[in-house]
Amino acid sequence: MYREEQLKALLGKRKVVLAGYGREGRSTHALLNRLCPDTEVVVADGNDEIQASLARDFDLVVKSPGVPMSVLNGRCPYSKITSQSDIFLQVYADRTIGVTGTKGKSTTATLINHILSRNGLKTILAGNIGIPLLDIVPEMDADTVVVAELSCHQLEAIGRAPHVAVLLNLFEEHLDHYRDYLDYQMAKMQIGLKQREGDHFFYSADNADLVARVAENRKDFKSELTPFSIDMAETSPVAAMPSPLQGRHNLSNAYVAKLVTALYGIDDDHFAAALASFAPLEHRMELVGTYGGVTYYNDSISTIPAACIAAVQSLPNVETLIVGGFDRGIDYQPLADFLAASTVRNIAFVGRAGERMASLLPPEALNRINHIFANDYGQIVRWCAEVTRRGASCLLSPAAASYDAFKNFEQRGTIFKQLVRSLQQ
Repeated sequence: MYREEQLKALLGKRKVVLAGYGREGRSTHALLNRLCPDTEVVVADGNDEIQASLARDFDLVVKSPGVPMSVLNGRCPYSKITSQSDIFLQVYADRTIGVTGTKGKSTTATLINHILSRNGLKTILAGNIGIPLLDIVPEMDADTVVVAELSCHQLEAIGRAPHVAVLLNLFEEHLDHYRDYLDYQMAKMQIGLKQREGDHFFYSADNADLVARVAENRKDFKSELTPFSIDMAETSPVAAMPSPLQGRHNLSNAYVAKLVTALYGIDDDHFAAALASFAPLEHRMELVGTYGGVTYYNDSISTIPAACIAAVQSLPNVETLIVGGFDRGIDYQPLADFLAASTVRNIAFVGRAGERMASLLPPEALNRINHIFANDYGQIVRWCAEVTRRGASCLLSPAAASYDAFKNFEQRGTIFKQLVRSLQQ
């Protein structure tokens, strides 16, 4: 196993507490069993169980992404807290390209991986995209390039950041997990702040909050900083390349993928050929099909206002919109302002978030828009089919989390697609 001894040095403690036992917790446990059979492993799942385990003696706590840091604060020294991503990066950061951001990280990470692999590099796509980082350790060797999608939860406790890092944007998100928006932003910022000399940090110059955080922390960066923007993308060769990705924001994502892959020797012609063959990800402005003359799009990944706004602006003739879901307390005024000025004719407001969005619309705008309040997606899809004119589009882009009614955004999008496709029956 490549660099096995370094992993053993990090994990080979007398007693390790696994705080959280989801996908990453089980992955860490499996690696401990293989590499460190003499280490005592305490599995603690659920906040009460985790806090009880910290009352006993231990040498290391491996925190899972779903466990808020507040559960551990004051109950153990910070120096004893690590995470799967921290462990992985302490050993393999030099082999890793990390991608994060409130939105766009899955598409951008997958695109970078696709470009590199189509051009002959040995790559592995892992991390927040669904494959625990420690699961890929047996596949790694000295030639492997890891493309890691990294969430705020995976970044907040790292001591070493990837050699190449991309931070796409910062918007209000996960305010149910963090003390405030700044806390969330700084968790994301670790992808650049924990880099070393010789590393590369790419960040969007279009995002005001991100630009502000970079400026405030400039003295703490050791890596080479490279801003990118939509304007740069639109004047670059990437703008003329055939692409399956829709929207200006995706042009920006493709542009930063070009900057990153150029570090690995990929020229314009090879990049263009690979970009043209890229398959867009499910639930991201995904074309479901045309039924009864109405074209339906599934953008269930949208959990913030900026994502919904971008989708409406990017897709053709959006006449009907489905928004709302679980309310995590983010600011919906920008979305309300956008909808009030838009040409969207019909809106289905879903859940508590939908109710709050509607309350922020000026009364004259809400009266002008044909709308319903509903939580049943079967009812919602039937209503959309009735009110949307032939030749127009209906878009699911909720700008809210799904946890009030669904396991995750994937389930929400899948059910929406099934309901839409049933319209032809």
